[in-house]
Amino acid sequence: MPPRTELTVSLDAARRLAVARQRLSGPRPLPDREGMLDVVRDLRYLQIDPINVVARSHALVLWSRLGPYPPLELESLRWEDRAVFEYWAHGASLVLTEDYQLHRLRMRRYPTDRLAHGRRTRAWLEANPGLRRHVLARLRRDGPLQLQDFGDRTVTGWTSGGWSSGRNVERMLDVLWTQGTVVVAGRAGPFRLWDLAERWFPEWTPRRGLPEREIVRRAAQHSLRALGVASPTQIQNHFTLAVYAGALGELATKGTIVPVRLTDQGARVPGSWFVHEDDVDLLAPDRWEGRTTLLSPFDNLIIDRKRTELLFGFRFRMEIYVPQHLRQHGYYVLPVLHGDRLIGRIDPRMDRGRGELVVNAVHVEPDSPTDRATARAVRDALADLAAFVGATRISFAKRGTERWSRWLG
Repeated sequence: MPPRTELTVSLDAARRLAVARQRLSGPRPLPDREGMLDVVRDLRYLQIDPINVVARSHALVLWSRLGPYPPLELESLRWEDRAVFEYWAHGASLVLTEDYQLHRLRMRRYPTDRLAHGRRTRAWLEANPGLRRHVLARLRRDGPLQLQDFGDRTVTGWTSGGWSSGRNVERMLDVLWTQGTVVVAGRAGPFRLWDLAERWFPEWTPRRGLPEREIVRRAAQHSLRALGVASPTQIQNHFTLAVYAGALGELATKGTIVPVRLTDQGARVPGSWFVHEDDVDLLAPDRWEGRTTLLSPFDNLIIDRKRTELLFGFRFRMEIYVPQHLRQHGYYVLPVLHGDRLIGRIDPRMDRGRGELVVNAVHVEPDSPTDRATARAVRDALADLAAFVGATRISFAKRGTERWSRWLG
């Protein structure tokens, strides 16, 4: 396919495309296993985070797109169908087993000598072959196993300035996981169960090795399609570890991706921008059908904070590690998506003992609509969230604003 000439795309159109490609507009997918897989195929990963103030982040990301769904269906997708597995993407994530070939690039490269941390990891592995043999032998004989089930056969301990210093078995499991030798095979509460990857992945897993060039080409397209319109840096940082620069030029030459002149009120936005050929028609949809929902702080739509500011004019920072008296919005704040705009922030927590979703504060963006219909759409999204997390009621610790208050209660 010959390359297209540069397209001129407004920031408004790019924002709507981003929302659409993130499956946050139009009819909701069905809240079953196929619907979940359909969403993950568009997003390509669900970031995992241990914080459980309302629900785990990956569960919230799916809820924002599917509405209330049976959590056991996701567990079945993970541990029975094994259609997704835990690995590294943008961060520690659930990724598609059908993408196994793409993740093999990181697996076979790790640890690299390019960075000091990789060189130190390689030296530590060479000093501790006995620990590696012990972990693999225990798994082969008795797996799946928890961290506590392994003995520490370390000769030279792992040292670092971070949390992993001295945690030798944990560090070895992390290395073997990144190398694709072991896999998270289940969960016992918050604790991971480890097993050999060779016997955990289903038979249909695509194991045939791909050339690095092909892996990078595929990964770059997945990243761009999840974003809609994106710069090379945004594409690079969104999906999985690879250097996409060469692939983008090749894809543009072939017409697979299209150069974009991004404009904001007629003025050109600096930088290079691309859109995938398959998404060009979505830049001018016949009909826009937005939704109102709440987003995890780690949601794929907003995880790139600079991109979020550019597309939505919305500055978002997590305040978990900020002292309480210095927080502007709250401990675990969920941005409010209304159509193609981020119009507010809600600080909720789930009181599981009382079965209550407690809203600590509601913050409305200065230029957001405050009409009855908008406020009730936000209220419905809160009710939807409460149903998903099993709350029987919603209470407000304080409103934080009067602009929506009379419609939210």
